[in-house]
Amino acid sequence: MVTEVFDNLKELQSILVKKYDLEKKVQEAPKQLSSQDELLARLKKEYIAKNAEYDELKAKVGTLKVELDEAVKSREAGEKGMDNITTHREYEALEKQIAEATDKENEVRKDLQKEEKRLSELNETLKNYESMISSQEADLNSSRDSLNNQLSEYNNEIAQLKAEEDKIAPNIDQEILFKFQRIIQRNTNGIVSVRNGVCTGCHMTLPPQFANIVREGDNINFCPYCSRILYYEEVAEDEAENYFDINTAGSLADLDDEFEDEDEEMDNENQEDSGMYDDEADLSDDDDELLDDEMDDEEDSDEDPSDSE
Repeated sequence: MVTEVFDNLKELQSILVKKYDLEKKVQEAPKQLSSQDELLARLKKEYIAKNAEYDELKAKVGTLKVELDEAVKSREAGEKGMDNITTHREYEALEKQIAEATDKENEVRKDLQKEEKRLSELNETLKNYESMISSQEADLNSSRDSLNNQLSEYNNEIAQLKAEEDKIAPNIDQEILFKFQRIIQRNTNGIVSVRNGVCTGCHMTLPPQFANIVREGDNINFCPYCSRILYYEEVAEDEAENYFDINTAGSLADLDDEFEDEDEEMDNENQEDSGMYDDEADLSDDDDELLDDEMDDEEDSDEDPSDSE
């Protein structure tokens, strides 16, 4: 029964992973157009500001044209009046009028030329903005259409996956299903194997007793470290050698005992060597005494016989 649940969970896992991935893409898809939307909004805002500047400058150019026309008329009127003057005072007045009108005409004409040049440049800038806005709107509409088609495909796939999910989900306990779905949303894999006492999801070594419970496979068990659902997987002998066996690793206390045993063995060897050297020293003393006795005997035998008589 539990084996059947494991099979259902594995099948459901592949479905949910694809489904959640597509749902994430659907959720993030509008963000793909945000940069294009922002660019278009900025272009329109700048265009409105430039257009207002253009209207203001255009009005100024119109005012300068009126001023220029008035200055020209004033100069021409003074020049015509020269033909009818009768007194020197009238001449001076007309001469002053003509000079002032001429100065005004030159000044206004210079300003008008400068502002008309700015107006022409600003007009070209507005045309460029209009072209950029039109192009950006076309790109945005194209991207939006493409995105809508893509979203439609995503939603169709999600609907198919949902139908497959609905076939499997009723066969799984609802509480386990709820936990399983949350695990996959967070970790992608919701059910993983236990190999040689190690969770393959988080690669943590499980307590031996708990690992045995998972191996028995009588119940649904969750990893105490990563919360994934666990099932036991047999490991081939050549693969098992690559896993770390904590039961054979020993401990620091074991290492201390080994060092103490080695120290004791070294002390015993030193004591044995010392005893051997002491025996050799005793033997050398005995040899010296025997040698002395033999030398005394030889001296006695070498004495003159006449002396003894």
